[in-house]
Amino acid sequence: MDVLPIDQRYVLETLLKLLHTPSPSGYTDRVVHLVCEELKSLGVPFELTRLGAIRATLKGVAPAPARAVVSHLDTLGAQVKALKPNGRMEVVAVGHWNARFAEGARVTLFTDHGSYRGSLLPLKASGHTFGPEVDAQPSEWSNIELRLDESVTGIADLMKLGIYVGDFIAIDPNPELSENGFINSRHLDDKAGVAVALGTLKALLDANAKLPSDVYFLFTILEEVGVGASAVLPQEVAEMVAIDNGTTAPGQNSAEHGATIAMADSSGPFDYHLTRRLLLLCREFEIPHQRDVFRFYRSDIAAALQAGHDLRTALVCFGIDGSHGWERIHWNALESLISLLCVYLQSGALFQRDREVIGSQQGFPTQPQ
Repeated sequence: MDVLPIDQRYVLETLLKLLHTPSPSGYTDRVVHLVCEELKSLGVPFELTRLGAIRATLKGVAPAPARAVVSHLDTLGAQVKALKPNGRMEVVAVGHWNARFAEGARVTLFTDHGSYRGSLLPLKASGHTFGPEVDAQPSEWSNIELRLDESVTGIADLMKLGIYVGDFIAIDPNPELSENGFINSRHLDDKAGVAVALGTLKALLDANAKLPSDVYFLFTILEEVGVGASAVLPQEVAEMVAIDNGTTAPGQNSAEHGATIAMADSSGPFDYHLTRRLLLLCREFEIPHQRDVFRFYRSDIAAALQAGHDLRTALVCFGIDGSHGWERIHWNALESLISLLCVYLQSGALFQRDREVIGSQQGFPTQPQ
């Protein structure tokens, strides 16, 4: 069991490809195809659910107790709520994000037959016209409208372009990679997590690493709207680790460097034994890390547990500043997560009794008194 070499160029190039592929929840087919092609290039077999969640498989020495690593392909976005007489559109958010982060965003509007470019603007967007009213306008989605870069003056013009209520709006990511390792972009939640998963896959394959049991890499498509890993898990999975962002805001213990191990989120504590296995591996292999607890946060794991899956769960995070807004991360966190996942997946399963969904008392663990 070793810390494996990481192909940094591959991870960052993959991250950029993901960021430049629009995928608001509900409009994810293109990014699903992108990841499928990436898995083909790595030589990893995979399957898709009806809606497009991906399950890729790395075979181990034994089929069970299997492990899973999950990340999500979908991002925040918006939809057209109404066509307006001034030729603009009322919008609603897809996922949970504040309207103040929408103001000024460049976007792509997808219709049934094509796409258009535009900007999300506050209703009172001209200081020369509204003066101090610009500053007094509340930051609310009801005060945001989509201005299209087309010659439109009313509802009839919008309908001629094939624009209707419910059309999807993707927010430009505007990624920037700095030489000192910082990465700024929208949608790092959770495309950075997907890049970590694919980087882990490549590191394991490049090293021809021996896996004690089967590993499933899951890529979900509706996490931002609460669905998560509810329908893509095989029954053999006994342990699942989700990759997502950890907020570095005041009052949190997450950091932009190292791996953040979440002890709990708004849906409750993560598995005691699995989280401590990950912490032990961080200490043993000198992977920088910290712990955190999130109060206003849930991940793919919550949906899986609520769907009735009985499995041990953990959440590992890259620290992100400005989550669901102007996001920033650092390469060191991605590197730390890949190192941790590689040694975890090379390690044996926590408990052999977990091969079965239900069994006797024999072999069941005990927490310290």
